[in-house]
Amino acid sequence: MDTIIGYVTGFLCLIIAIILASGNDPAGVLDFIDGPSVFVTVGCTFCAMLIAHPGSQVKGFVGLIMKAVKYPLDDPASLIERLVKYAELARKNGILALDGATDPNDDPFMAKGIQLAVDGIDPDQIRETMETELEYLQLRHAQGKTVLSNFAKYAPAFGMIGTLIGLVAMLKTLSDPSSIGPKMAVALITTFYGAVMANLIFMPAADKLGIRDGQEKMNKEIIINGVLAIQSGDNPRMVEQKLMIYLPPSLRKEEA
Repeated sequence: MDTIIGYVTGFLCLIIAIILASGNDPAGVLDFIDGPSVFVTVGCTFCAMLIAHPGSQVKGFVGLIMKAVKYPLDDPASLIERLVKYAELARKNGILALDGATDPNDDPFMAKGIQLAVDGIDPDQIRETMETELEYLQLRHAQGKTVLSNFAKYAPAFGMIGTLIGLVAMLKTLSDPSSIGPKMAVALITTFYGAVMANLIFMPAADKLGIRDGQEKMNKEIIINGVLAIQSGDNPRMVEQKLMIYLPPSLRKEEA
């Protein structure tokens, strides 16, 4: 929700600033809409991305932005609570009691780890399997973040190129002073487009994906250590204490 608020408020601020700069004339917003500038800034940015990345990654950029807007993540405190519940069940009835006991709403990563523990897989193999899955999950996240970061890198560059094109066109008509102002305005709009694309759309989304990645990494580490503690037969209270270290002190007090 905070991401949506940021995008909506950001574009609202831009529109208000444009209207105020146009002498409170709403029609002044139309002065910031220019077809050739869109072609240069937006079109060339996408072309550069197709050169730099596989087409499947470029086509998925909307999905990446949507992940920045809404990314389903378990609350770490609730994850710990569920793992402690499974630890209590295993402690009371044995590890085999967890066979099929996981909730359908549980993170599939957790369900898989608990099943590996139930199957009696060696703890080192469980850790290796789950950490390898986490490693490739982070690799996919890093690729998505790179795609958005590169959009943010190329857009301002093509905004400047569009400005240079506009300046060349303007210099060719210096003999007509009345055309200099409008052509200069159009030339600068491409830089405006590139800056907005980079700093209000792509760069913030890339940074949010980086934060989401860190949050999910922590959740997965909680699950890995919780599963291994359950398999080793640790006391549920000890399992809870081991996992609470991942939480801020304030949340640990609430859980205590």
